[in-house]
Amino acid sequence: MENLEIARTKSTPYVFFDAATGRLRIEGESYPENVVKFYAPVLEWLQAYFANGADQASLSFQIAYFNSSTSKVFMTIFDLLDAQAVAGHKVEVIWVCDQDNDVAIECGEEFQEDVEALPFKIDIR
Repeated sequence: MENLEIARTKSTPYVFFDAATGRLRIEGESYPENVVKFYAPVLEWLQAYFANGADQASLSFQIAYFNSSTSKVFMTIFDLLDAQAVAGHKVEVIWVCDQDNDVAIECGEEFQEDVEALPFKIDIR
């Protein structure tokens, strides 16, 4: 399976998903004009990754700002990973945020509450 890499723009984050290691990163800001279009390859890649027998993933989010539409897509990603955790796969989310970014911290805490089995760590730096 190929890695997924999407370059950062002013309104979209850098995405790098390493198929060999299961290390996944989304970094930057996310307020694309068309959230569904931007995140479609991300969701497709994740679904294919697990469908191809992968049983582990560590997804690091380092998002300084995101809009409400992005929030909905993030929850879809977390739901997908949560289902993998329920199935017994070793998956986790690491929500990285700046100690001065209260909004990012609060959003991470809200996402953390919305998952059932998915280990969701908040890393405040």
